[in-house]
Amino acid sequence: MASTTAPVLFDRALLARRLARAQKLGPAAFLLDRVAEDMAERLAAVNREFTEVADIWTPGEGLLLPTLSVRHVDIGSGDETLPLAPASLDLAVSALGFQFVNDLPGVLAQVRRALKPDGLLLAALIGGDTLTELRQSFAAAEAEIEGGVSPRVAPFADLRDIGGLLQRAGLALPVTDVDRVVTRYDNAFALMNDLRRMGATNILLERRHAPTRRATMLRMAEIYAQRFADSDGRIRATFDIVWLSAWAPHESQPKPLRPGSAAASLEEAVKRGKR
Repeated sequence: MASTTAPVLFDRALLARRLARAQKLGPAAFLLDRVAEDMAERLAAVNREFTEVADIWTPGEGLLLPTLSVRHVDIGSGDETLPLAPASLDLAVSALGFQFVNDLPGVLAQVRRALKPDGLLLAALIGGDTLTELRQSFAAAEAEIEGGVSPRVAPFADLRDIGGLLQRAGLALPVTDVDRVVTRYDNAFALMNDLRRMGATNILLERRHAPTRRATMLRMAEIYAQRFADSDGRIRATFDIVWLSAWAPHESQPKPLRPGSAAASLEEAVKRGKR
């Protein structure tokens, strides 16, 4: 079960409505398509046959691993309890869903329990410096026009923290990396239209509920163009896709050496490197 003490940051019922709206608008799926292709390549490099597979909270059913029989666990509007039996999965995957989790350590622990020994978790989530340009532009515009700043873009997971969360959940051999995608748009409003078509607009509980002032929006777009435009006038938008993988513990996996058991000391290795 998810931890009862985790802070609730996201309105998950609103998230479900936003994702449904995105489907009606015609989804902007370029990030999801990139993740799906990359995930297939990463799994192809694993010398393993997976038969019991769950896709956890990827927006849109059937988008990942079409060659495998995959159980899709949809993004719920209520709690974050996963309907997965203990030790029932060879593989758990997720594409661009974990960034909306209130209690990521709790969800990772649930995945760990659902994996068979030596089962694999492979997931991608939005994190790092994603939308840093939009965040900076909105903050500057609100400070100038309204005299204060409201939370508009969700806090994103940091690569340095993900490995620790995987270990905290009881998973072994954690690996993380970042795929940085820089897209370009005619203006900030074109970017925000794509975010709506991703279902990725503001779902923070502490978000401002009143409509944003027109003057603030226009000033944000001006600041964005001034600070983050290329020579042709088009603006840049950064998306960091954080990849994580880890395994349910198994006796066949490599074990770290106990402290002091190495055959050669670090000091000796450094001295050899200086010769």
